[in-house]
Amino acid sequence: GMNAAVRAVTRMGIYVGAKVFLIYEGYEGLVEGGDNIKQANWLSVSNIIQLGGTVIGSARCKAFTTRTGRLRAARNLVERGITNLCVIGGDGSLTGADIFRSEWAGLLEELVQDGQISKEVAQENCRLNIVGLVGSIDNDFCGTDMTIGTDSALHRIMEVIDAITTTAQSHQRTFVLEVMGRHCGYLALVSGLASGADWLFIPESPPEDGWEDLMCERLGETRSRGSRLNIIIIAEGAIDRSGKPISSNYVKDLVVQRLGFDTRVTVLGHVQRGGTPSAFDRVLSSKMGMEAVMALLEATPDTPACVVSLSGNQSVRLPLMECVQVTKDVQKAMDEKRFEEAIQLRGRSFENNWNIYKLLAHQKPAQEKSPFSMAILNVGAPAAGMNAAVRSAVRIGICQGHTIYVVSDGFEGLAKGQVREVGWHDVAGWLGRGGSMLGTKRTLPKTCMEKIVENVRKFNIQGLLVIGGFEAYEGVLQLVEARGQYEELCIVMCVIPATISNNVPGTDFSLGSDTAVNAAMESCDRIKQSASGTKRRVFIVETMGGYCGYLSTVTGIAVGADAAYVYEDPFTIHDLKANVEHLTDKMKTDIQRGLVLRNEKCHEHYTTEFLYNLYSSEGKGIFDCRINVLGHLQQGGAPTPFDRNYGTKLGVKAVLWMSEKLQKVYSKGRVFANSGDTACVIGLRKKVVAFSPVTELKKVTDFEHRLPQEQWWLNLRLMLKMLANYQISLTEYISGQMEHVTRRTLSIEKGF
Repeated sequence: GMNAAVRAVTRMGIYVGAKVFLIYEGYEGLVEGGDNIKQANWLSVSNIIQLGGTVIGSARCKAFTTRTGRLRAARNLVERGITNLCVIGGDGSLTGADIFRSEWAGLLEELVQDGQISKEVAQENCRLNIVGLVGSIDNDFCGTDMTIGTDSALHRIMEVIDAITTTAQSHQRTFVLEVMGRHCGYLALVSGLASGADWLFIPESPPEDGWEDLMCERLGETRSRGSRLNIIIIAEGAIDRSGKPISSNYVKDLVVQRLGFDTRVTVLGHVQRGGTPSAFDRVLSSKMGMEAVMALLEATPDTPACVVSLSGNQSVRLPLMECVQVTKDVQKAMDEKRFEEAIQLRGRSFENNWNIYKLLAHQKPAQEKSPFSMAILNVGAPAAGMNAAVRSAVRIGICQGHTIYVVSDGFEGLAKGQVREVGWHDVAGWLGRGGSMLGTKRTLPKTCMEKIVENVRKFNIQGLLVIGGFEAYEGVLQLVEARGQYEELCIVMCVIPATISNNVPGTDFSLGSDTAVNAAMESCDRIKQSASGTKRRVFIVETMGGYCGYLSTVTGIAVGADAAYVYEDPFTIHDLKANVEHLTDKMKTDIQRGLVLRNEKCHEHYTTEFLYNLYSSEGKGIFDCRINVLGHLQQGGAPTPFDRNYGTKLGVKAVLWMSEKLQKVYSKGRVFANSGDTACVIGLRKKVVAFSPVTELKKVTDFEHRLPQEQWWLNLRLMLKMLANYQISLTEYISGQMEHVTRRTLSIEKGF
């Protein structure tokens, strides 16, 4: 994701009228100067968004840790008039940048005294502004939900786990997987949660004394219940309660000696740092990079060095050294064996992940049998992550003591009585499976309402968890509106949005949309690569999504598309003409290819075929065109780590909420739920998991086009256009926040 950040900072800097320099080889390049510091132009960062690592290099630099080294670095910056620095790296790199900033005035004074620069030059460059972007696969920096590179590292880990799972099942093996994380267990924790690992070791929460006996007992118990494999995940920094390291080989030997299982160790190592960045990392880095430039433009002499962080789906600025201090406090708590506090300092998300993992990893008998029965079903088109949500909902429901039913084939299956009770182990191995294991259909309840009511009564269903897309939301709304006619429908209902279109009201993200964006992105990467040999070619790619342009827009940002046409952002023939002219100009540069995305229902008349004919005709003699319709490949494939984790969390939170509601509406041996707040959509809204009554959401829904009336992601459209070509105004981008932007000099620095 670092290259996406470099691209965004460079293009945003040029866009606002600044000179932008790329500093190669990190702080070493800053100290050495010369050809390590080069001015960049718009094309300098073309075709790098899909590359792993960093094209401007990175190096550890002892010289920069000394004042003499920093003095040389200051001179190199002053010679080029650079007074703004964007640093992409971990907390060490960012701390070094803050020290450099605090010494800046003294360094310039020393350069004047040595006669290396004049007083006038020192006065012109009297202030150094710093902004940081956190690049770390460990996600170990406090103050941001995710650091650049973490999601891509999780993709690499899950690819390995999925591959290992098949061989482990074939040979009935136990695998011990060691992942990175010397001081932070985030990668181990999320991959453990997303793979349903049998046992997990993280440095923030060492196992209790005697863990060897308990682990072997649980592994043996799992095998005795029919499981053919065991997965143990261990962070490289795992320790026991006394602070002694726990190695992967020690765990392997323990399993072999005590249980006699065929056990293998796999150390993932630097595989986790490599490969192509995920869609999440590309979009995150692009947002952060643009925000970093705005932070530098708005900096004043009193502004402290800041770091651009992610909070929910928003980029925010936080004081750099405050975040560094909290990050150090976590390590201090671990060193002093205050492990519970260390987990809390990591943040709510980390603590929540840990608690959910402990809930779902091993079956714990319910303290008492509850009087409630719940049914779970999938509705609408299949979406990755549905099975993860079903698995966690089933298991947490069993922990609560409820009777849990699953329904095949959606509302149609409920009408036909395709209902069966499930146990804990019936959903084992579902986490990594794509599509819908229960089967799903688009049928709405109004077509078979009486039969649905009959089976709700027959199976005594008091809670209904519906996992699906717009049809799931619309179906539950129909059931709620029929409560006046059928008392059996006065039950607690919850919708978990799961659709690649991301068009369900009440949530910023639907299950399956991240997997779909990654699938579309990978296809577009290949399409772009195919054009590298055949010059002067424009690809018009059609994506799914109905009337919702989320998939096209986010994929467009992730692949660096030249344009993405969507229904929500109306366009005219004049816009199409401007795009053709932009591509014609582009063919005169070294980047002789184009990529245009089109949402399947973006315009009634400007169809994919029309765009192909228009571009082919207008570009005749300059470029040729090809069409690609991605189709159902966007619905398939194994779920991404995000969708597995998100589905797991939503399943748990939905059932806990339903259990609470059932207790409130239970009286005299029966459930009677007829208020609006007993039928909700669960969703992530900014940073909070919220429950929104379907009756309230009805007021803000465009049913004709199956869309929420307001969609947060539309503010990404300007970013897409700006990073593709600078034909929009700056005031449009920042919504009038700044009336005038002066010409400033920016630099990007990348180091550890």
